[in-house]
Amino acid sequence: MKRYLLNIKCFTLVAFITIASCVSDDLADVGDLEDFTGPTPFYNFTDITTSQFNCEDVELWAKYEYNFQAGSNLAVNGTQYQWAFTDSNGDAVTNFNLVNPDLKILELLIDAELATVVAIEEDIADLEFKLPCEADAAKAAVIEDEIAALEVELEAANAALSEETLENVANYQAQIEALDAATLQDQELIIEFPEPGDYIVYLTVTDNLGKSDITEKIVTVNQAVPTIPVPEIAEPGFEDNSLFDGSGDGRDSWRVPSNDAWSPVGGGTTVIQINSKSEEGILPDGIQAAKFPSDGTRVAYQEIEVTPGAEYVMTYFSAFNMAATGDMKVSILAPNTASYADAQLEANIIASRTDTNDGRVVDVFKQHAITFEAGEHESVIIFATNSGDEARLDAFAITVKQ
Repeated sequence: MKRYLLNIKCFTLVAFITIASCVSDDLADVGDLEDFTGPTPFYNFTDITTSQFNCEDVELWAKYEYNFQAGSNLAVNGTQYQWAFTDSNGDAVTNFNLVNPDLKILELLIDAELATVVAIEEDIADLEFKLPCEADAAKAAVIEDEIAALEVELEAANAALSEETLENVANYQAQIEALDAATLQDQELIIEFPEPGDYIVYLTVTDNLGKSDITEKIVTVNQAVPTIPVPEIAEPGFEDNSLFDGSGDGRDSWRVPSNDAWSPVGGGTTVIQINSKSEEGILPDGIQAAKFPSDGTRVAYQEIEVTPGAEYVMTYFSAFNMAATGDMKVSILAPNTASYADAQLEANIIASRTDTNDGRVVDVFKQHAITFEAGEHESVIIFATNSGDEARLDAFAITVKQ
């Protein structure tokens, strides 16, 4: 057996030697074929445009910035990148600004070090921006007081900064000053376009063998638009002292303009009652909720400002006493709705939701949502009424639907 194995090994060795001896150096490029593979470039981009508008929605400034990241196929690493831009007519665009992405990162790191200071500064800036827009003198006075109080907090926050924090901030600022200027040869860069419009963005990638390829995309830079403000629902959780000036009994913002016009029974008081708990955590928000007696004589009414053309989602919580069959109806009404009878007309109802107490548990709150469009209206009315069983509402909130 050993002899046979030895013969096999000898035969295999001879075969390898024979094959090797057949390979001639005279045959060009055999075993060393040229690599014809080139890079396949691609890139991704993200819109990071920022802008600011005044109270009349007039643009104060806009930075049309886009973050571009280049890449190539995994088989071949791109070692050189070249960006180019033209407008939709194919004419070269050169009046753009380039930003090193590391600048944004370092600025965020500085903000993180100064988190408390930055938060107060942003609150002050928001109030200072809002102040000229406020027509109500009482509300404007409250805003001015809030700004003054925040400025005191800001001074204290700056004084409380530690040596370590200040040293870290100085270090990041030094790194910012030492940053290389962004170029069109960077793999990643931020481009600030001169104005809205369609741009053709070209990327050429060259690999370490000198092979290159180009890709292009049309990038549409949209005109900056004002941010749609979130409407304010006053006393949304029916809590005492929750009005803008620290006053209110939790229901002042929910009173109808006229008891006679808005009473479901044609007269008498319509103001909601308040259901109170001894501690937080029992109700969806705070320790107070709106209570609607089973006779259906109490209603909630509040007109809020909205932006024409915007779409909103309003949420709230309801609960029932479960003593009898009943329901709770919450509606969004057109601002010209002038009475309880008008509130029943389909022409005045922008959106509504009716929830029954079927299958509900005593005093257990459930959240609901109503989606509505403002249309041409600059304000709408939130209106709530019940029947049959004692009901409660709490924790109203509203957001702009994106």
